[in-house]
Amino acid sequence: MKPPFLILFAIFIAFSTAFSQKIDSIKILILKEIPILENKWLGEIERMPDIKENVIYAGKKTEVIQLDKINADLSTNNTRQVFAKVPGMSIWENDGSGIQAGVAARGLSPNRSWEFNVRQNVYDISSEVFGYPETYYTPPMEALKKIEVTRGSASLQFGPQFGGIINYQLKKGNPNKPISFETQQTLGSYGLLNTYNAVGGTYKKFSYYGFLHHRASEGWRNNSRYSIYTGYFSANYQLTKKIKIEGEYTKMNYKSQQPGGLTDADYAKNNRQSFRERNWFSAPFNVASLTFIYDISPSVNLQIKSFATIAERNSVGFTKSITTKDSINPSTLDYNARQVDRDNYKNYGTEARVAVKYNLLGKTAFFAGGIRAYRGNTKRNQLGIGTTGSDFDLTLTNPQYGRSLEFGTTNYALFAENIFQIGKRLKIVPGIRLEYIENKMEGYINTTQTGVINPDKRVRKFLLYGIGSEWMITEKTNVYANYSLAYRPVTFSELTPSATTEIIDPNLKDASGFNADFGYRGTVKKYLSFDVGVFYLHYDNRIGTLIENGALYKTNIGTSVSKGIESYIEINPIKIFTESVKFGSVSLFASNSFIDAKYVEWNNPLISNDPTKSIEDKRVENAPRQIHRFGATYYLKGFSATFQLSSVGDVFTDAANTEAPNAAGTIGKLSAYKVMDASFTYKFKEYYNLKAGVNNLADVKYATRRAGGYPGPGIMPGNGSTIFVSFGFSF
Repeated sequence: MKPPFLILFAIFIAFSTAFSQKIDSIKILILKEIPILENKWLGEIERMPDIKENVIYAGKKTEVIQLDKINADLSTNNTRQVFAKVPGMSIWENDGSGIQAGVAARGLSPNRSWEFNVRQNVYDISSEVFGYPETYYTPPMEALKKIEVTRGSASLQFGPQFGGIINYQLKKGNPNKPISFETQQTLGSYGLLNTYNAVGGTYKKFSYYGFLHHRASEGWRNNSRYSIYTGYFSANYQLTKKIKIEGEYTKMNYKSQQPGGLTDADYAKNNRQSFRERNWFSAPFNVASLTFIYDISPSVNLQIKSFATIAERNSVGFTKSITTKDSINPSTLDYNARQVDRDNYKNYGTEARVAVKYNLLGKTAFFAGGIRAYRGNTKRNQLGIGTTGSDFDLTLTNPQYGRSLEFGTTNYALFAENIFQIGKRLKIVPGIRLEYIENKMEGYINTTQTGVINPDKRVRKFLLYGIGSEWMITEKTNVYANYSLAYRPVTFSELTPSATTEIIDPNLKDASGFNADFGYRGTVKKYLSFDVGVFYLHYDNRIGTLIENGALYKTNIGTSVSKGIESYIEINPIKIFTESVKFGSVSLFASNSFIDAKYVEWNNPLISNDPTKSIEDKRVENAPRQIHRFGATYYLKGFSATFQLSSVGDVFTDAANTEAPNAAGTIGKLSAYKVMDASFTYKFKEYYNLKAGVNNLADVKYATRRAGGYPGPGIMPGNGSTIFVSFGFSF
């Protein structure tokens, strides 16, 4: 029986009020501010505070990227540079437009960041968080204040996933001016034009911030031009001393030409070439949120955040294997009709979170808990017969799609964590999360009578739990450790065949497992910041791809274990000896990850009796053994220059660890690669800046992924050398 949201909410508010009254009755003296100050230093990486916006981060592995302090190509959302100091971030770099970020960690798949819970200002922005968590929308990096990354233990506060959470924190209006304005104009290689313009401010109890962003380019590869528009507006109003209301809305739309994959032979000849000029992709996105913040008492804060996503995913193109030419049909003297696929997403949710600061045995403790109610709906129409044209056109020549499905998700959750202070140095943070997920599916997979699907419903009720801890070694360094369960429901795309070359096992099972971390982190004065730790990720019923009878077969392929070391060290050697900046300052960093990601168990009956096909002890696909990023930044007054080297190990692209590529380029080993970047910034006369950079300095030929379906079967090249020049000001 589904737990009704209104009853849960009433119980939650009653509990919060009762807890508040109990605390007030014993007259504990409590500071006004609930959040603990963040552990800041002069570098570009921070750690999350113990508690922020009613979410507990103590005892978890966290990184906070300060976008205003880094030298990076923000104009194209260059994730290789932006996430450089977050150790172990595996990045798919085939999307040079920066429209979609594909990142992962610890041997997980970077496919549109779907192993992470991706949020903007702490609310969902993925297509459908449990059924189809691919992230088609990534905010422009120029609009961001920070990016907050929390690893797998975030599942207790944010819901089932293995990767953790990425939260894009947008800028806010200037608190000291009624109006302020900023602009950044960028030109670059291959016709890149990027313009970002924003206005914001604060007047009495009202503050606001909004931006308009546009980026367009012909693209580094042939047939890869794109155009994107993003608009955003937020408004905050302090209704009373205790109550604040915040609202925001984002609209994004883009059109992107998909150059498709390549065979390995064609890739070796010319990695910029493309054999698909009629393939297009678009994903209009609308996301909005409304937040109610209530300081119930000096020790209790309530935050209720409602959010919605109304979006689409549209593609049209010639989707056959890259070995099949998209050429003129001699019988019609025209191109063959293209395939049209369209998704529509409507998702709504509310999260209510309470944070309570109280006294326990003479020590300050924190409780943070809440409830979540979420409903998502996805309408998926595929295999439509489109036009024979070449431009972006979703018109159908036959009104009936070859496949039409409707998916629905209902989710309720109760969650709670608590920081217990033991002595002066130790914090213990236990937590639980009770989850209810219901998925429904109906429709047809082909137009025959046998293709009609009987309405199907899957219901899961499960408990996640975990515990974290911190031990203060010094005032600014600590040892941390945590353990938490993880869960990943089978997604909609995994339950249905892809539009191109994959076959889906109809008996797919949900994945489950756990994450564990142990590390030592902190800062030493103003010259050293570090976080060195080990991790262990256990992943049961992992879904992967095998070759069966010459076809790609997606199925549960067993249990994998990822373990390794993640290390970030940044040092300013000059500041060891002096605070003087007369001759400038130098910052050096090393972000290293050693990953041992292997399958430890194989139990699929399809091939379990054939030892020659066993994947036990095989490496997990898309999981490099090492990811190293090194960099140096020189500062002198308003000038800074950054050099960065990214070194990523080789990967297999299927669970069987196939070395040689197949004819279509959809499987086979991808070689290790090294890419260098350089970025420069000059800030002058207080308000102005000049920026420039060269991406892939040595014009290295490399590839980070192979695709079995979209954005085009085959090997997907990374961008070659590109440059950008940017001018901006703010006042």
